[in-house]
Amino acid sequence: MSSFNTHQRRVRDESLPAPVRHTNLRSCLVHFAPYGFRATYHQLCLSARIPKDLERDPSSLVRAVQELHHARELRLADERDYANRRRAEKARGMRQAESSGSWRDTQSGTGHVAYCPHPTFHPSEPLPVVVERVLSSSIPPGEAPASTCRVCGRYDNTIAWHDGAYQLHQLCRDCGVSLGVQRADAPDPMPAARQDRQWKDIWTLRNESPRSRPD
Repeated sequence: MSSFNTHQRRVRDESLPAPVRHTNLRSCLVHFAPYGFRATYHQLCLSARIPKDLERDPSSLVRAVQELHHARELRLADERDYANRRRAEKARGMRQAESSGSWRDTQSGTGHVAYCPHPTFHPSEPLPVVVERVLSSSIPPGEAPASTCRVCGRYDNTIAWHDGAYQLHQLCRDCGVSLGVQRADAPDPMPAARQDRQWKDIWTLRNESPRSRPD
C-alpha cells in the first residue's frame, strides 16, 4: 500500500485529473482519519467546500488534504514524544505505562483520536484544532474519563446511538464523539438503512450533505 505522503502528493498534482486526485484524498484517509473514515471525509468535504462537480473547484481537494496533513503532523509529533517518554521510563525500570489522564487512557486501540461513528455528527472545527485539543487534554483525577468529552469538555452529556449492527455507542451530545460502546443484543435494520442512505448522499453530494445529529 502506498504511503500517506505518496497519496498527498498526488492530490496536490495539478496535472492529474480531478477524480484521480479525489481518489487519492480518500486513500489518505485510509492512513489517517481522526474521526474514522466516514466522519473525517464528511468534515473535510464541508470545511474544504468540495463541490459535487470536482472540476468546478479542484483546489478544494488541496485545501482538504492540507487540513488533514496538518492534523496528522500533530498526531505524529505526539507519537514521537510518547515513544521517547516510554523509552526513558523503561530505562528506569518502568515496564508498564501509568495512567496519566491523557487521551491514550480512553483510546481503546481504535487508532482514532476522536472516533465519531455517525458519519455526519462530528466536531465542526478544523481537524488540527480538534486533534491538538484532544492530544493535550487531561481528565482530572476522580472524574470518569469515559464520561468526559475531550473535544468540548462536557461531562456526562451523552446520547445513545445504535450503529445498525451490533454496537450501541454513547455519543457526546454536542460533538458526536463516541465516549463508550457496548455490544447490542441484535442488529437494527432501521438505523443501518438510514446510515447507508446518508453515506451515499455524502459520497455523491459531498459538501452539500450538512452535519446532522442522529434521529
